[in-house]
Amino acid sequence: MAEATVLNDHELLVEGTLPIGPEVIRLVRADDADILIDITGVKSGPEPGSFIVTAAETLSGQDHYLLNIAGSDAAWSIAPSAMAILVSVIISSALINNFVFTRYLGLCCFFGVSRKRDTAIGLGLTYVVVGVLSGVMAWVVQTFALGPLSLDFLQIIAFIGIVACFVQGADMIVKKLNRVLHQKFGIFLMLITTNCIILAVPLLNATNEAGFTEAFGLSLGSGLGFALALFLMSCARERVDMAPVPRVFQGLPVAFILCGLFAMSFLGFSGLSFF
Repeated sequence: MAEATVLNDHELLVEGTLPIGPEVIRLVRADDADILIDITGVKSGPEPGSFIVTAAETLSGQDHYLLNIAGSDAAWSIAPSAMAILVSVIISSALINNFVFTRYLGLCCFFGVSRKRDTAIGLGLTYVVVGVLSGVMAWVVQTFALGPLSLDFLQIIAFIGIVACFVQGADMIVKKLNRVLHQKFGIFLMLITTNCIILAVPLLNATNEAGFTEAFGLSLGSGLGFALALFLMSCARERVDMAPVPRVFQGLPVAFILCGLFAMSFLGFSGLSFF
């Protein structure tokens, strides 16, 4: 199959032989092949044997398109690269759709360990490692065991078991390497087992039938987003603790106010796109 890529919002760069008349060129999205995208023009490309196809609709580098010529076997598949998908998913899950500030998940651990910066950083790094390992392992189990055997009703039980194994391992390692930090974590390290975010990631991957790249990107991005949220919140709470906060707002009330302000600021990432 010949190569083709998205140049900009309305143009495709196609390698091969194309007719000059746009009326015989058929362009559709791979997930909606019944709806044609109107072609408004075809012109020679920058290299010999290449053409630039202009579409009436806005094209996205993150979508998968199919292009062919009526009455011919020539066909082109326009799909984003694996690296583009990975970076896009990581940025989306960490910033645009941050699980804490836009989906309001994982708030129990979030408010519990965001009092001090060192504790927040430690749990954030632990969360990233556990999230990536459990997310990838859950994808493997779903793809090669639960899905083919029609055991989707066991997803939650299986995913909790996977997360629990990695959390127990992380608990043992942290306790061995840094007992002081382990004591600061308290019960919140073990609560990762039933944390909303760390369970939502494999469930989202299973529901969307994500590939390995998307599953790994969502696992890593959600962990980085949670670690970022913990770090920002801990910095803000340490500064607030030194401020003359009215008694009625001390503790969780001012923490909820700070969380709301961060959530509003993260709305600025809405619609952000890099590819």
